[in-house]
Amino acid sequence: MERARRQVTRKVMGMKGVVGTAIGLRRGKPCIKVYLEKEDEGLRRRLPRSAAGVDVDVEVTGGMRRL
Repeated sequence: MERARRQVTRKVMGMKGVVGTAIGLRRGKPCIKVYLEKEDEGLRRRLPRSAAGVDVDVEVTGGMRRL
């Protein structure tokens, strides 16, 4: 899982509108989450659907900031 998360993070974190990644669950199965600042279909199409055999799930969360 961590290998898949690192692969996705390296690929997507430079994309405008992507605010984070994480390991999570989708329908009870492990996945890699990609968090977006706002809905953007063009950006969604450029995101990977899987990495290292692990599905990628996209969520719109709004902006994030470190505490």
